[in-house]
Amino acid sequence: MAKVKYKFNPETLSYDKVERNLKSKIHRFLLFSSTSIMVSIILSVVFLQFYETPKMRSLKRENRRLLSQYELMYQNLESIEDVLTDIQHRDDNLYRIVFEADPIPNSVRKAGFGGINKYSQLESLENSELVIKTARKLDVVAKEAYIQSKSYDEVLKLALDKEEMLSSIPAIMPVSNKDLDRTASGWGFRIHPIYKIRRFHYGMDFTAPVGTEIYATGDGIVKEVKTSRVGFGRWIVIDHGFGYETLYGHLNEFNVKEGQKVKRGNVIGYVGSAGTSSGPHLHYEVHKNGQAVNPQYFYFKDLTPQEYEKMVAISSNMGQSYD
Repeated sequence: MAKVKYKFNPETLSYDKVERNLKSKIHRFLLFSSTSIMVSIILSVVFLQFYETPKMRSLKRENRRLLSQYELMYQNLESIEDVLTDIQHRDDNLYRIVFEADPIPNSVRKAGFGGINKYSQLESLENSELVIKTARKLDVVAKEAYIQSKSYDEVLKLALDKEEMLSSIPAIMPVSNKDLDRTASGWGFRIHPIYKIRRFHYGMDFTAPVGTEIYATGDGIVKEVKTSRVGFGRWIVIDHGFGYETLYGHLNEFNVKEGQKVKRGNVIGYVGSAGTSSGPHLHYEVHKNGQAVNPQYFYFKDLTPQEYEKMVAISSNMGQSYD
C-alpha cells in the first residue's frame, strides 16, 4: 500500500493530506533522472582519470610504438641522405668529369618546396613536431633521389656516346711531325713577325713546305671554308661536336667543302702562306665551348710522354710566331 504523505498547514494548525497529480509526478521523475545522469557522468569521468580500460591501454601502447617507429624512420632517413650526398659528390666530381659534363648545381639538388604548407593537416597531432619533421625529411630525400636518378640517366647516355666523343675530340697533330722538327711557335705571348708587336698567340704553328698535307684531328663536320687576303688567308673550321672546334689557317689549297663530314686523319687541305704570314706554315687552334684552349693538350694519340715534353719545350722557346 502506497504511503500517504501529509503537510503541516500553519494557518489551520493541522496536517493536510498531500495530493499528487500527474504533473508533479513527471517533474519528480525528471528531476531524479537528471540527477542520476549527472552523477553517472561525474563518476565515469573520475573513473577514467584514474583507471584505464583495456582498449585505452592498447591504444597507448600503439601510440608509443608508432612514436618509436617515427624516430627510427627519421634516423634512417638521415643515414640515407648521407649516402645520397656521397653519391651526388661522386656524380659531380667523378662521373661528370670523366664525360665532360657540367655538375648539377646545388641550388637544383637542394631546392625547397614552394607553395602552401603541405604539412598543415599534421599540426593537430599529439607528436606533430616529430611527424612533420619526418614527413619533410622524406620529401627532401625523395626529391634528391629523383634528381640523382635523372642525372644517372644523363650519365648513361654520355657513356653510350663516349665512343663517338673519343673519335671526335682533336687528338693528333694536324701535320706529319714524327721528329717534331716541324714544331714552331706555341701558345702564349709572341712577337708578331709582320707587326713586330707583342701579341697573344692563340694556337700553334707548324712549319712545312707548301703543299704538305693537313689532317683533320678528329671526326666532325666542316663548318667554314673561307678565303681572305689578310688574317688566316685561307682557313678551315671543323665542328667536332661536344663543344669542340678546330681551326686550320694559311692554307695553300682546300680539299673539303662546307658541310662535308670528315674523319680523323682525312686530308682537308695543304700547307701554304696565305694571309698575314711570314712563311709557309700551318696555324692550328682548338676551341672548347667557344673559347680557345692550348692545342698542346690534344696530341695524346700521337706523342709519348717524352715526345710531348720535347714538343712543349720547342714551342715554348720560340719568341716569335709565324702569323
